[in-house]
Amino acid sequence: MNSRTSARPLSPRRVRVAFASALLAGGLLLGACATDAPSTSSASTSTSTVSSSIAADDATTAATISTSAAAAQAFLDTLSDEQREQTTYDYDDETKTTSWSNFPVTFVDRAGVNLADLSDEQRAAAMKVLEALLSDEGYATVTGIMGGDEYLHEKSTSTEESLGQYYIAFFGDPSNSGAWEIQFGGHHLGINATLDGSTDEITFAPTHLGIQPAVYTDSDGNEVQPFNGIYTTAFAFYDSLTDEQRAVLYQGSAVADMVCAPGSICDYPTGAGISGADLTGEQKNLLLDVIANWVGLADEETTSRALSEIEATLDTTYINWSGATAYDMTKGDGIYFQISGPDVYIEFAAQKGSAGADVDGVTTAGWGHVHTIYRDPSNDYADSVTQQAATGMGAGVPGGEPGGQPPARS
Repeated sequence: MNSRTSARPLSPRRVRVAFASALLAGGLLLGACATDAPSTSSASTSTSTVSSSIAADDATTAATISTSAAAAQAFLDTLSDEQREQTTYDYDDETKTTSWSNFPVTFVDRAGVNLADLSDEQRAAAMKVLEALLSDEGYATVTGIMGGDEYLHEKSTSTEESLGQYYIAFFGDPSNSGAWEIQFGGHHLGINATLDGSTDEITFAPTHLGIQPAVYTDSDGNEVQPFNGIYTTAFAFYDSLTDEQRAVLYQGSAVADMVCAPGSICDYPTGAGISGADLTGEQKNLLLDVIANWVGLADEETTSRALSEIEATLDTTYINWSGATAYDMTKGDGIYFQISGPDVYIEFAAQKGSAGADVDGVTTAGWGHVHTIYRDPSNDYADSVTQQAATGMGAGVPGGEPGGQPPARS
């Protein structure tokens, strides 16, 4: 095991070609790459097929841990000794807290190995780890995010060069009897999944999901919208509230900044907005539907357990909202909401004034560029380590801005 930082990024052209080639050569369909990927519907079919070959499509936590461990070991078996050393860390290595961020990989070093540095076979094996870990819906969300990054990389000349680069690392030895973690991500993606076979538990806290653009068209002409489920459930909750409840929830028309950026230390602010105790039973269920977009990335049993724990303290959980009050991406600057309680902390934040992509018809500010964070104040990293500030953030990033905003690009 080690705690060395990962290799420096490759050139944009090499990253795009290598990653797209890997997906196709390995039979893995990324449901949104701009040039080579098939349609979203094809991606869903492929996900089910490949997942079944790994996990028999079991919907239990124990089965997810077992198949993820097997897929992780199969991936490690494809690596050289040097690559394996770069990919693996001790379980309690604090690198896992400093190596994920919503900042580009050119500013914050990611742990593990860059998929663009791997062979086609190795990249295909790395993606199978995600397929084993995630549900079909979770995998579609993740690959949709990755496809958006690829889309911008292909279509835009103004976005930074790290788009399309993804890293994978393991903390602890992949096992169905002990605790270990899968860390996977890049700019708009930072998954930290802790799997513990001794207790049959999986947590995705902390995890970062982001998008840019919010909607794009793949090479087959299909519209891809990775965060549609989040928007739909969020507005279903908002629309269920009475005028009196909205007056307490709503913080104003100006979209708020992210308070706890991915990869940063968080004080978990709470008390602003409406409390779960002031919601009806139906409204609480709608709020849990929103939360499920983050805690429900894996199997049904894992999702049910996580939501039950959150529901138990929902009365002392607070929700606030700012920005748009109707789901209409043709106008306005998008939305911000925060869910903060003893067992859950979520922020969904439009990136105001962020660098835009020069792609005709693509919205990249307001609705179009979003960062989110999911944390569990009582159980981040399954309580194995304490979050440290990500490498390269704050003073280490010239021009870095508060609220999770990356430095402006020239």
